[in-house]
Amino acid sequence: MRPCSRRPWRGRPSAARPCSPSSSRRTVNICMDLTRLAPLTSWSSFGEIWSGSEGGIIKAWPWDAIAKSLSLTSEGKDMASLLVGKAYIDLRNNATVGNMCLLPAADVKHMLVDHCRAKIWSITSMTFALWDARTRELLKVFGIDGQVDLARLEAPVMPEQFIEEEIKVKPTKKEKPQGSFTFFQKSRNALMGAADAVRRVATKGTFVEDNRRIEAVAQAMDGTIWSGCTNGSIIVWDGNGNKLQDIHYHSSSVQCIRALGERVWVGYASGTIQVMDVEGNLLAGWTGHSCPVINMAIGGSYIFTLAHHGGIRGWPLTSPSPLDDILRTELANRELSYTMIENIKVLVGTWNVAQEKASFESLRSWLGSALSDVGLVVVGLQEVEMGAGVLAMAAAKESVGLEGSANGQWWIDNIGKTLDEGISFHRVGSRQLAGLLIAAWASNDLKPHVGDVDAAAVPCGFGRAIGNKGGVGLRIRVYDRRICFVSNHFAAHQENVSRRNADFDHVYRTMSFNKPHGSTASATSVQLHKAASANGNQADEDIPELAEADMVVFLGDFNYRLDGITYDEARDMVSQRSFDWLRERDQLRAEMKAGNVFQGMREGPIRFPPTYKFQRNQPGLSGYDSGEKKRIPAWCDRILYRDSRPVSIAECSLDCPVVAAVTAYEACMDVTESDHKPVRCTFSVDIARVDELIRRQEFGKIIESNEKVRSLLQKSHIVPDTIVSTNNIILENQEDVILRISNDCETSKAAFEILCEGQSITKLDGTKYELPPRASFGFPLWLEVQPSVGLIEPGETMEIAVHHEDFFTKEEFVDGVQQNWWCEATRDMGAVLLVNVTSSASTETITHRINVRYCCLVPSATPPVTNAPSGAVSGSKNNQSNYLQRSDFANFGSSEVPNLCDVPKRSM
Repeated sequence: MRPCSRRPWRGRPSAARPCSPSSSRRTVNICMDLTRLAPLTSWSSFGEIWSGSEGGIIKAWPWDAIAKSLSLTSEGKDMASLLVGKAYIDLRNNATVGNMCLLPAADVKHMLVDHCRAKIWSITSMTFALWDARTRELLKVFGIDGQVDLARLEAPVMPEQFIEEEIKVKPTKKEKPQGSFTFFQKSRNALMGAADAVRRVATKGTFVEDNRRIEAVAQAMDGTIWSGCTNGSIIVWDGNGNKLQDIHYHSSSVQCIRALGERVWVGYASGTIQVMDVEGNLLAGWTGHSCPVINMAIGGSYIFTLAHHGGIRGWPLTSPSPLDDILRTELANRELSYTMIENIKVLVGTWNVAQEKASFESLRSWLGSALSDVGLVVVGLQEVEMGAGVLAMAAAKESVGLEGSANGQWWIDNIGKTLDEGISFHRVGSRQLAGLLIAAWASNDLKPHVGDVDAAAVPCGFGRAIGNKGGVGLRIRVYDRRICFVSNHFAAHQENVSRRNADFDHVYRTMSFNKPHGSTASATSVQLHKAASANGNQADEDIPELAEADMVVFLGDFNYRLDGITYDEARDMVSQRSFDWLRERDQLRAEMKAGNVFQGMREGPIRFPPTYKFQRNQPGLSGYDSGEKKRIPAWCDRILYRDSRPVSIAECSLDCPVVAAVTAYEACMDVTESDHKPVRCTFSVDIARVDELIRRQEFGKIIESNEKVRSLLQKSHIVPDTIVSTNNIILENQEDVILRISNDCETSKAAFEILCEGQSITKLDGTKYELPPRASFGFPLWLEVQPSVGLIEPGETMEIAVHHEDFFTKEEFVDGVQQNWWCEATRDMGAVLLVNVTSSASTETITHRINVRYCCLVPSATPPVTNAPSGAVSGSKNNQSNYLQRSDFANFGSSEVPNLCDVPKRSM
């Protein structure tokens, strides 16, 4: 496959202009890509700098402008800064024809350099632009599907204030309720109206799905370009932007991609890591972190992964391999030496507040009196606010990713004051869904060990869409173990047992976590999908996320009542504190015994009176409902849990990492603001964790002492032996010269890439003028090498075609504007090629140097007048004088651009 034809620069020259004060404040926050920027002391290998930023702006700084600024003395730093600042080329202007720009106006998210083909990829969330790094010519613009359709690819973003105006609910005249279904009818009508407004906003100007944005890009060693998307798909392209294949092994968002040799590693938002070969076949996958893998780097014989919480782990490049099994077995044998058991005290509280607000004394009685030695506090509230308008607005806000309310914030702030927030405790996360609220605080001592706080909400109200019933949850990583807390409000009324069971089942099976409002962990825009199984594939959809947690706590107003008992009988039993007798008639206990709900969960012994229903502001047991309905007292407000134990007697270990015990389970009967009493439960939780320092020490001992491990590691550093057919190539006319690279290794593939280390031009007096390589190690315009990257099978030989081409170009820039032409084909030219060979198991490289020389036989013709400087006339003497020969260029630059090879090195 031959590269795109090389043509003279056809873009419109753009005048350089200094940045205005407003533009200087504009953030270039997307990417800056060095096409080749060596240390400042290595003058002979400078290249260009390209940058991409918001609004689709792409700028390039020519290598000669950079060289000018760096050749100045230290006293001339201000002048150097001014020179570089004015020397950029606005490539967006060059890609504009008439009033139409070929580039999308979306922010540039990524830039990638194809060193061997001397091409640059600029990438937005939905599009790719392919550039020739030597001529800065825009070659191609295309979308994720490989098709050019710019009108469809980039969708405008609607302003937030427009959304707010659309979802406003107009006030209506108050009317007297007409029946028992009026509330639900109003809720439905308000919800449908608000949801319709949300849909109108979402569809205006939106033409694409948001679940397939480009999140990562990398180049494999066979020259293909790999791009990862938010829906977990990976698209493979050839070097010219043609789509080769679409790979989809995982449903979570791709966050990063790295490649070496014949392997490609992919990191996902779920924490999963996968390794594939360059053909796209999945070799292995595993859960590397408990949160998104945001970056990867290859060094030595390891690939290192950076997690969202800042953790870094290293994995052998050879994985999967026999080395993995040996290390796993050896480390398991030393498990006791690096296993640490941590104990924390967790306070969990639940309260149906019935749209009321509590006094400080009530909050102190409920939570403040039980804070001794507590490390983690989790509070769940129900009925923070109700009403058709409130519920409809909450549903509409959820549709656009918003949540929370003034009432909810009041509760969070006042509970925080009770806990002495900011001094003794710090809030780590919260989540609200209409009247449901959950929030968590960690103590100063525990806070450093808490992270990855994720939130979730599941409505169970009308049509499973309204949040008057349902659940809100927090998933918190404590000592690298996942603990989930879910605050619930299930279906009311004595007879609705099956609906309550169904509400639990719906919450448990469908709850899916993402980053919450108020989390102290860094936020992410990516919705976490189902976790991956051990082999890296998508987990079985029947396995809920809550089932994968190490500990789960359900709390809330479950609304289970007492059966087979009258109001008066219940009051008598309560006054006699015959709670065991009452418990025999508890609907929840009966349903749990039958295996219909809360399967596998436990509850502490109940030694407090039923918490529902009371008359507000009436203390003592005499406050039970004595109105017309006389609702039978019941334990509606409960706290249940499960830990990691398969059986109740299991001890805490790395195989059973979380073991919990209830130390107190109480109701606060003196609190009277609501018709429910608040309940609290205190847990003593043992957590088994790995002491990473000791584990690394044990790992090092295994590496040093195990001969088999050392032997395998040494083999992984071996680079396949390769032989090149020649070290000197002479090109004449335009005939191909074949360079052969042979892989003498019989077991491993050899990955190679051919780069240009430097080039030279022979002057008229016979001396050589050394030129730094332009455009990212790309070959000079007179030289073509194909293929310049690839993989060589064991025992095979790769044939490389080295070819000369005539060309015309212009290179010199004054204040960012192209000024002069010359034809490089009128002089003898030389280049030094580097053939870098690596394996898939190590970054060690073997390099072959090849000298290429072109002998000029016949001077080339005068260049065409296309893009000639203003005022030039074809064929005239004036026209001839506007084009500089290479010898003229040396004189032209002698006063401004020193010979870079003769500039002494200096430390910076």
